[in-house]
Amino acid sequence: MILKKKIIFNENYKCYGYRRIKIALIDTFNINISEKVVRRLMKQIGLFVYQKRKRKYSSYEGEIFPKVPNLLNRDFKVDKPYTKVLTDITEFSLKDGKVYLSPLIDCYDGLPIVYTCGTSPNSELTNTMLIKGHEIIKNNNCTIHNDRGFHYRVPSRITLMDKFGYTRSMSKKGCSPDNSMCEGFFGTIKNEFYYPYDWTETTCSDFIDKLNKYLKWFTEKRIKVRLWKNLKTVQ
Repeated sequence: MILKKKIIFNENYKCYGYRRIKIALIDTFNINISEKVVRRLMKQIGLFVYQKRKRKYSSYEGEIFPKVPNLLNRDFKVDKPYTKVLTDITEFSLKDGKVYLSPLIDCYDGLPIVYTCGTSPNSELTNTMLIKGHEIIKNNNCTIHNDRGFHYRVPSRITLMDKFGYTRSMSKKGCSPDNSMCEGFFGTIKNEFYYPYDWTETTCSDFIDKLNKYLKWFTEKRIKVRLWKNLKTVQ
């Protein structure tokens, strides 16, 4: 039992807490024990999920166009894909610079529709992400919400939004809870993928390769507790 827990924990970026370990034991080994027992055994053998808080990257440079209202107003609930979509930028510090991640998060399942990575937090990064996202979203009465970063207020961005027929929504200045679902996504990937490991000898190029691999796992394989429970309820 202990060996199976270690295998599951180590094979999934050491980021599975007791709930996901319990689900993996059921799905992989057909072992069903209580969450309380799983939590006690994980503590006993020293399996802890890394956690760290860090100040996020900020791109606010003052208003350059009329303010855009916060249409979502922290209501991230939706019953179909590509209706409410969130975006933001986060950064990772490496020995030869920084890597910036710009995802497009669907409120429907909390997963990235598309994302772009680069070594500069410029409008090319965010505009490329939007163009890639449009190939999937199409014109779907979609509202895209973000903070007041300059990337989302430059003329090229506004032109793309109008061209694709998307509705703009923006957080209040310096109010991260207005985009908390996207902030939560960043917190998860940093706690699972970035903070627990030593990146001092990793270049930006190598890091981007590893980040792409992790995000593929995150999107396609990582256990989604809420979705798993809903599926079991239906069955």
